[in-house]
Amino acid sequence: MNVDEMVQGVQDAVTVRRVFGEPVERGGVTVIPVAAVQGGGGGGSDAEHNGGGGFGLRVRPVGSYVIKDGRVRFEPAVDATRIAVAALVTFGVIAFFWRPRR
Repeated sequence: MNVDEMVQGVQDAVTVRRVFGEPVERGGVTVIPVAAVQGGGGGGSDAEHNGGGGFGLRVRPVGSYVIKDGRVRFEPAVDATRIAVAALVTFGVIAFFWRPRR
């Protein structure tokens, strides 16, 4: 794969379709899923035109827009793992600093 093909692949991968999902309508309510998209890539070659490259993409849900009766509201996604890790880190910091004094 040459660099031009890789750049085209990146452009195809990082589009608004990755951030906003297809709207879903049920019973007069429309839901549009929303995600955060991060990507990066790199490539290179040597003097003999041997080269390579790579690309990575990270997508995580952020929430969704809910449209009902002509009103729009944003419902954030709850990441239980992130909440649990934050609670454990907070507990660890408190336990470390909260020692009996002599």
